[in-house]
Amino acid sequence: MDVAVGIVAQRDNERAQGLAATLAETLERGGVQGRTDEDTSVVVDEATGEAIDATAVPVAEMADRDLVVSIGGDGTLLFVAREVGSTPLLGVNLGEVGFLNAVAPADAVAVVTDLVAEYRETGRFEGRDLVRLEANDVDSAWTLEPALNEIVVHGPRRGHGGGATVEIRVDGECYAESHADGVLVATPTGSTAYNLSEGGPLVHPTTHALVVSQMAATDSMPPLIVEPGTDLTLSVSDTDTAYVISDGRNRQRLEPPATITVSVADDPTRLVGPQGDFISSLEKLE
Repeated sequence: MDVAVGIVAQRDNERAQGLAATLAETLERGGVQGRTDEDTSVVVDEATGEAIDATAVPVAEMADRDLVVSIGGDGTLLFVAREVGSTPLLGVNLGEVGFLNAVAPADAVAVVTDLVAEYRETGRFEGRDLVRLEANDVDSAWTLEPALNEIVVHGPRRGHGGGATVEIRVDGECYAESHADGVLVATPTGSTAYNLSEGGPLVHPTTHALVVSQMAATDSMPPLIVEPGTDLTLSVSDTDTAYVISDGRNRQRLEPPATITVSVADDPTRLVGPQGDFISSLEKLE
């Protein structure tokens, strides 16, 4: 069985580019054992292709690959996940914490070649699905790209004079309404990111739950844990401008009063290969 692999290296990181080159060369010659009777088609992202003289494509075009390998920190993996959707994804950790990137650089070649060999035999990759969130205009006028970490709704800017009144409704019932910098809805994956910095709780990655947290609210309620299927609506008022932001990157401008829904996206991110030790990773948080 031919296997198609994409490799994305952290931008401007020579160590990541060097590992990408080693991985590509090893896979194309048939893996660690040199099994040249089976083909592996390898492409890298465009920036890496310029650096290592390899076949390159835009990262979004890797969505039709059997496997994509992200080499870098959690930020690199988040970027790749946005681009390739539900394509199986493996993270090689060159960052500090590595909640999503479980594979050490020294183990990367062996892990990836073993995964490819296993896929040839079984036609699937072992791993786990990470829920993603989707923000929609209540009238379905627009939909943001899915977020692996969080959806944030906030006023024109953070800080004094820049907030908005945000009402949070849970299954149609008002949970909170207050002037705030904003409101954040996080996945378990995102509980260790922006959510944590806003005082939200840590959520174990195997937990089926979402976190709803107010950001610097005047009349605050505690962060709320809800089931993924919960009907969540956020209504923004008392400001001329507000924004909905997906994973800190994709944004939609609002003209309040406006209401959006936050729900689980149809397609999760598929993280394959060895899984990180959540508790041990927490020790690396500052």
